[in-house]
Amino acid sequence: MIIKKCEIDDIEKISEFYDNVIIYLDNHINYPKWKYKIYPSIISVTDNINKGFQYEAIINNEIVASFVLNDDPEGSYEKAKWSKDINKFMVIHGFAIKPELQNKGIGTKILEFCKEEAKKLGYQGIRLDVVPSNIPAKNFYIKNGFKYVSDIDLDRNIDDVPFFSLFEFYF
Repeated sequence: MIIKKCEIDDIEKISEFYDNVIIYLDNHINYPKWKYKIYPSIISVTDNINKGFQYEAIINNEIVASFVLNDDPEGSYEKAKWSKDINKFMVIHGFAIKPELQNKGIGTKILEFCKEEAKKLGYQGIRLDVVPSNIPAKNFYIKNGFKYVSDIDLDRNIDDVPFFSLFEFYF
């Protein structure tokens, strides 16, 4: 598996990847409560590619996962009672794996990549948030060494997701 930063030429295919994941979620259980053509969308993908935050995982020339890795929590993380008081952490957003390839170790390899990348860049840890009802994601992060912190309002003003479950991992 190759994990790399996306480039401008990747906008369409990454947007299509997310669209396909959301279509699948809408026909099954949409745990992250993502909305088709709203989030993640071509707008967020374009913005994150332009900023150098969007990544893709490729196996046999096929996108099998995509995610954002940056240091912007996109919400009021300062409201949480984190176990460590640090000011230099990375955040994972929009983490999606092709549905038919889930539970095959791809996500764990991506988290290992994120941990290595954050550490290499001098960050002290990784923090992230998930929709509280997203039990599969919560279990996945705990299985991979992240610790649950709490559920809080991140002031994102998303009507159907007033609270988010926060997780942390430190080096």
